Amino acid sequence: MRSWIALPALLVATIILATTPVTTDTAQAKPSGIFSKLNGVWRGTGRITLAGGNSQRISCRAYYTVKNGGAGLGFAIRCASPGNKIELRALIKDTNGRLSGNWEERTFNTTGQVTGTVSPNTVKLKINGAISGRVNINYSKSRQKVSISTATESLRGIAINLRR
Repeated sequence: MRSWIALPALLVATIILATTPVTTDTAQAKPSGIFSKLNGVWRGTGRITLAGGNSQRISCRAYYTVKNGGAGLGFAIRCASPGNKIELRALIKDTNGRLSGNWEERTFNTTGQVTGTVSPNTVKLKINGAISGRVNINYSKSRQKVSISTATESLRGIAINLRR
């Protein structure tokens, strides 16, 4: 024999369970958006070209963090040779393929603004501020090519090949 007194409690519990949103950790674990292939740590080598065309081999690490559900990207690229060190950082936002944000170079303590475009497998940035130039990042899931060119006399450019 069922008790009619228990029916309201059962009805309330059913309503609460039916209207409670269900969340899982796996839904939040994967970055989304066009930057997701970059997310993580990359390592590689390249060359830095200095004034007069002199160049040196460099060893690099790049750290990328996808932000805001894939609409933003934070990155740090650190490179060193026996005579030089560079650490470029940026925080950029994607608005329908148009990029904007800020950058800094920590070794020389310079900062500025970033604008550019993004398309599948390519990020093209224009940097302005104490140093002006361009940063191009071409990437796949496991490889990446970064080229940096500047308008300064002492640093002409950097070319890096990175892998996961």
